Amino acid sequence: MNLKALSLVIASFVFSPSLLAAGNHAHEHAHQALHGGIVVEEKDMDYELVAKADVVQLYLSDHGKPVAVEGLTAKLTLLSGNERQEVELKPAGDRLEAQGQFNVASNTKVIAVVSGMNKKVSTARFVLP
Repeated sequence: MNLKALSLVIASFVFSPSLLAAGNHAHEHAHQALHGGIVVEEKDMDYELVAKADVVQLYLSDHGKPVAVEGLTAKLTLLSGNERQEVELKPAGDRLEAQGQFNVASNTKVIAVVSGMNKKVSTARFVLP
């Protein structure tokens, strides 16, 4: 095969519409915050964290369907600068929640560890805006 023919084969392969369509489309799978929080996806589960100075809430959904939180617990670790705060969340309706005083400054890192889902523990990480 001559160089010109090889170039055409490579170009047709590289610019093939089917290959472009099969690319990484993470932006198409972005999950919308339904409660005004921050959403992350871990192992096909969406976690939405709503963090305010007096309440923190964690909503769970599986492929867009709310997950029943009865029987679940969560432990949040809030890391802001040199400060560390541990928070226990309990079921409250359709979410896990805690009320109190929380350090939810910009760039606070939050690690959520959820227990009780199929006897497994799951973890989600957030950074507050």
